[in-house]
Amino acid sequence: MGYKVLAINPGSTSTKIALYDDERPLLEVTLRHKTEEIAQFPDIINQLDWRRGLILTALREKEFDIKQLAAVIGRGGLIRPIPAGVYEVNSRMRYDLRNAQMKHACNLGGLLAAQIAHMAGVKAYIADPPVVDEIDDAARITGMPMCPRKPIFHALNQKATARLHCDRAGLVYEQANLIVAHMGGGISVAAHKQGRIVDVNNALDGDGPFAPDRAGSIPSSELIKVCFSGQYTREELLKFVSSKGGLVAYLGTNSVMEVMGRIAEGDQRAQKVLDAMCYNIAKQIGAMAASLSGRVDGILLTGGIAYNEPVTDYLRDRCGFIAPVTVYPGENELEALVANALVVLRGSVEPKVYA
Repeated sequence: MGYKVLAINPGSTSTKIALYDDERPLLEVTLRHKTEEIAQFPDIINQLDWRRGLILTALREKEFDIKQLAAVIGRGGLIRPIPAGVYEVNSRMRYDLRNAQMKHACNLGGLLAAQIAHMAGVKAYIADPPVVDEIDDAARITGMPMCPRKPIFHALNQKATARLHCDRAGLVYEQANLIVAHMGGGISVAAHKQGRIVDVNNALDGDGPFAPDRAGSIPSSELIKVCFSGQYTREELLKFVSSKGGLVAYLGTNSVMEVMGRIAEGDQRAQKVLDAMCYNIAKQIGAMAASLSGRVDGILLTGGIAYNEPVTDYLRDRCGFIAPVTVYPGENELEALVANALVVLRGSVEPKVYA
């Protein structure tokens, strides 16, 4: 018997959990949350006890005793910017997760892990949270000193996919130059330079390509005009940037599969908007190639949208001249969390301290 690890990935309408015995999956469950269930809570943080109860119930139904666990690891939240790595959840992190300025379900990951780990008598961890910050100063500075660029992106899957590709391609991650495009509800495109993410767009808060439900970069003057038009509140515009822009704003859906279905039925507007999204992803990949001085060992496409061949074919056609394009569809976040916990349990990696 090996190390049993519980991984927890909370999302806005679901909580995904996975139980592993070393690298062998024992259980993977997606707990769906109805809109009316979520609506009873005034804030995301108030869902903590409720979601913990759902997780414990799911484990009991599978007749699993949490006392068998060696560790619990949760998806990282929107805490202070930190370098990549595995972090033990401590009191400072718990405080920052509870009081994070940006509200997102991922803030519950470390808290849920800490509570269940305490019950099991083991340690709790997070790994590569969305606020991983390794970018160069040149990538951080903008034309307005009061508006620096802040990386918020799919660091967990970005790092895991890059390392997976290096293992398969016979490369060393710390010596390779890669461009990774994670394409999901948000889209992040990052330049990985010899083990460090030196540039990446903010995939949550208005930067980079527009995505299924995010606006991406907007022409500044036009955005300012909209802000002062009197037609929208501050809250409405913030939601437009982070959850009601992109495909949702143009087509009323965040499902690329649904958009593809409309295209198959001859919807030319759907085709035009999807092409524009892919075009913007390709431009961002080109920008990351420039940040790597054109020395790129590979371009990796990952995330849920990477299951759609017309999208990946478009990007391969546009960007294949830069470097070979490889597709790793899916988010694979639970598997990545478990892998990060195992390297700590086996003593290969020393967990970092959040201070």
